[in-house]
Amino acid sequence: MASQASGPDGRRCIPWRLLGWGSAATLLLLPLVANAPWTLSDFIVAGAAFGIVGGLFELTVRVSDNLAYRGGVAVALLATFLLVWVNGAVGIIGNEGNPANLMFFGVIAMSLAGSVGGRFKAPGMARAMVLTAVTQELVGVVALVAGLGATEPPGPVGIQLLIGFFTFLWLLSAWLFRKASHLARETAA
Repeated sequence: MASQASGPDGRRCIPWRLLGWGSAATLLLLPLVANAPWTLSDFIVAGAAFGIVGGLFELTVRVSDNLAYRGGVAVALLATFLLVWVNGAVGIIGNEGNPANLMFFGVIAMSLAGSVGGRFKAPGMARAMVLTAVTQELVGVVALVAGLGATEPPGPVGIQLLIGFFTFLWLLSAWLFRKASHLARETAA
């Protein structure tokens, strides 16, 4: 078949890798084509970010055949990537230079610590993503109660909407990991 190829282990696979890495390269080239005011360091940081996210997802695909698990990882990686990207580009609480935005690195740290603590197994990952969602919401509560970013765009409502969006992503990831856990138990039984 023209749309499938054999991998090094002899299994047939759809060329998703080419599509994924090609999409990352295209996204990386968009600022150049759009004549955006990016410096060389901007391209290096963006390339490194795409490389890390893509590499971690490739690793996931190699170690798990469970589509729900892969989906959970993909959503968690997307949430992490977007959280870092938005904070670095424009900031969530005020502008990108607002030190209150550093709280979001605590959210990412919670995700990483929970994942390591759960040994990257689906049940532990589901719990880790729920804890990450709770941490995300706690940042929102702190921002609201302390009035952080209240006088800067996107304002209190915008901040809460952005935090709600990221909370949704963490909870979607948790749901996918929970589903992966159930599928693994059904397969083992």
